[in-house]
Amino acid sequence: MTASVPQLVALLDGSLVDVETPLLRADDLGVVRGDGVFDVASCRAGHVIDLPAHLDRLATSARILSLPEPDRAGYERAVAALVAAWDWDAHPEATVRLVETRGPEFGGDATCWAMMQPVSDAVLREREGVRVVVLDRGHEAEETSELPWLLPGAKSLSYGINMAAKRWAKANGADDAIFVTPSGRLLEGPTSALVVDLDGELVTPKQDGILPSTTLRALMDAATEAGLSVRFDELPREVLSQVRGAWLLSSGRIVAPILSVDGVDLPRSPLHGQVARMLRVPGAE
Repeated sequence: MTASVPQLVALLDGSLVDVETPLLRADDLGVVRGDGVFDVASCRAGHVIDLPAHLDRLATSARILSLPEPDRAGYERAVAALVAAWDWDAHPEATVRLVETRGPEFGGDATCWAMMQPVSDAVLREREGVRVVVLDRGHEAEETSELPWLLPGAKSLSYGINMAAKRWAKANGADDAIFVTPSGRLLEGPTSALVVDLDGELVTPKQDGILPSTTLRALMDAATEAGLSVRFDELPREVLSQVRGAWLLSSGRIVAPILSVDGVDLPRSPLHGQVARMLRVPGAE
């Protein structure tokens, strides 16, 4: 495989394989049951953003699912091989996906690999803004955090509900969704963290039952240095009608201002430019 191909796959020994080369057995539990974990890091101009934090989160997810401890050095080798082989002139922004499945159903080693692909034009456009709908997640955040078999805080391959939520949003004239509890507390997006501007203070939902966001952590670290407050709090759904602006944060999209919620326009925060600069969004001034 040449570096100009827009998708690259590497094994944990650092070797590259063609993206069309089969890596999984037909009975791999990652396929037949979604039994595995993954993480996604952003890459820009040959640099993987916060790779140690993503490896930490992959390891945490694996422990929650009682999977083997990820081979950290192996994933580092795989990522290094991908970075070295990638055509950064052709695709200056990419994402790297780290994957570990439980392996064959009737015993065997975990299946592990890393894959790099360019950030899509659709994701780049979403940095200009997204329309969202609010969807009921069906249970309270505290209920999830107290039931470990529901895998709170794990980034598992069981992403059917998350993808269904995004499809529902698109089928109903939006780009993405925000989950809310039955009692009306805002949570997160299917693949993103939520941050709102409340009178000049950045606020994000409390982390009960929410996957920790590496992009949110990067924002909090940068905000502290800039003298800007970021805090966790319970956010009722009604707060979206009171905010000066809001964003969805994720590794590929980085930060996307929310343009509307359930068809009602939302203002763009006066802090948007500063937030984009703190997160080093390419082109942010």
